[in-house]
Amino acid sequence: MSDRASNRNVLFVVMDTVRKDHLSCYGYDRETTPGLERFAAEAAVFEEAVAPAPWTLPVHASMFTGLYPGDHGATQENPYLEDATTLAESLSPTHASACYSSNAWITPYTHLTDGFSSQDNFFEVMPGEFLSGPLARAWKTMNDSERLRQVADWLVGVGNAIHEHLASGGGADSKTPAVIDRTIEFIDGTDEPYFSFINLMDAHLPYHPPDEHREEFAPGVDSTAVCQNSKEYNAGARDIDDDEWEAIRGLYDAEIHHVDDQLGRLFRWMRANGEWEDTLVIVCADHGELHGEHDLYGHEFGVYDPIVNVPLMVKHPDLDPGRYDEQVELVDCYHTVLDHAGVDGRGVPLDPERSLLGEGFRDEPNAFVEYYRPVVELNQLEGKASDAGIDLPKDSRYYSRMRAARRPAGKYIHNERITDEAYRLDEDPGETENVLGADDPVIEALETALREFETDREAWTDVEDDAVLSGMGDDAKQRLEDLGYIE
Repeated sequence: MSDRASNRNVLFVVMDTVRKDHLSCYGYDRETTPGLERFAAEAAVFEEAVAPAPWTLPVHASMFTGLYPGDHGATQENPYLEDATTLAESLSPTHASACYSSNAWITPYTHLTDGFSSQDNFFEVMPGEFLSGPLARAWKTMNDSERLRQVADWLVGVGNAIHEHLASGGGADSKTPAVIDRTIEFIDGTDEPYFSFINLMDAHLPYHPPDEHREEFAPGVDSTAVCQNSKEYNAGARDIDDDEWEAIRGLYDAEIHHVDDQLGRLFRWMRANGEWEDTLVIVCADHGELHGEHDLYGHEFGVYDPIVNVPLMVKHPDLDPGRYDEQVELVDCYHTVLDHAGVDGRGVPLDPERSLLGEGFRDEPNAFVEYYRPVVELNQLEGKASDAGIDLPKDSRYYSRMRAARRPAGKYIHNERITDEAYRLDEDPGETENVLGADDPVIEALETALREFETDREAWTDVEDDAVLSGMGDDAKQRLEDLGYIE
């Protein structure tokens, strides 16, 4: 431990694709998170945290900029964060910073890592130093050039293809221990206040947990024998019966247990080395996952609560431990980090009323979710449907943009190509009964709030899917194929 100003340190952890209701620290009946249960005992545990989108890129962009997806523009219609100042850039004059992840969306390629003094994506053929420091700036220059971006696409495509190949069997997502190792190394070797960000990918499809965790939560399950391609199911080309869903959920729980085990290792090291007491520690998920609810698998094509009502736990000396029922948004994490770090923000300025360290948080009861046209998912979905002789109607949720306003009592969803949806979450937490058109003051208030939110943002316009994909270049499309987004 150094003599740095430890009261300004930040550890920001994202458990990718983790459902709140699969965490034992949130009441799940399987002990998936014994380590986080200890953490929750000394943290503020938010029951009503809302993600601004249902997938990685726009959510991280929002947490890093304080902007909603429609404002920062990092969506599948333009999968890059451009013309926005990140948290790491705002903290760069005062903090050493590091971003360690095995998520292929969190790279210099998408600009999400702009401002970090160290970063590693843990692709097998692309060591962290290749995308760090001066080389990260060179990498950014490559991506800013249309011609050179093709070279960058190829490099990332090769790295991720090998990563996905090596992660296709038992022990997949085993980069998590390396992420923890590098985080410990970074903190231990830093004399300045630090901003340490990590994303842990274990709970993202495909589910191939390490054997010790699989045997505890999915004994006897062969992870290569169950459906690991959500597009097959969503297209109607593959059925999943109750027994197979049970096996899939067991593998998913095992992945979460692996995340918990590795986070416990990091937290124990921080406690033992004097890095814990005054450090702001944020643990959340960027989004959740559907396992058959609403006839969907994965986190595409919907903004239902298992995807967007996410776990969020915050440990800070000024924040009383306990359960909090106030609705908050992951966008608030941006202001919380700035508040703790004592930085105003070089992009979106610090809003003390949105910092979770304030006494009353903010009074605004509405949270907002945006889902832009899922261009890259449609390629694979259409392929799976075509192979099965299935025609996907263009006026369906698969082609629809979505925006939602949410309160703990209800949700209103504006869908682009299908009928809008409205749910009373307090009476129908499973969102099974669409009460659109009912004389309900909660729903009416949510619809009004959503219309006002949309008035401040650009209207949806037609997008040429082929143009979006061709603009990425062949190697970028290969990289997305490796991730399972297209085929």
